[in-house]
Amino acid sequence: MRFPLLALLLSLSFLPGPSLAQGEKAGGERRAAVGGSTSYLDLKPAFIVNYGGAGKLRYLKADVALRLGGGSAGQSQIRHHMPYIRHTIVMRLSRATEEELSSMEGRELLRQDVLEETRNMLIKEEGQQFVDDLLFSSFIVQR
Repeated sequence: MRFPLLALLLSLSFLPGPSLAQGEKAGGERRAAVGGSTSYLDLKPAFIVNYGGAGKLRYLKADVALRLGGGSAGQSQIRHHMPYIRHTIVMRLSRATEEELSSMEGRELLRQDVLEETRNMLIKEEGQQFVDDLLFSSFIVQR
């Protein structure tokens, strides 16, 4: 039975995070120490989705951070569209296949696909992408 693992994952998602690290602002935004206008935005809470379609339930948990460029205007637009960004990411992660998640190369292709879909959504809405990169800071799969 796999419910204990699911219960553990869910209980861990409710634990308070670490205190603000040096250079980190409230809301999950961090400024890079070098590089000027680059900043990172942690998308909280973590994404927990079912994947793989019909059949046995499978879960995926991913902590996602966006690397942003474009200064404060880009950050403002990202925050404005956060519900749409989260929706885009959830829908793409939910379509993940067992083949994508079974290898490092597949997970990297999934990351690139999530980045591309996020950028396309922002271009459609704002005419600019604002997101330089998308990073998985944690990635857990329950099969």
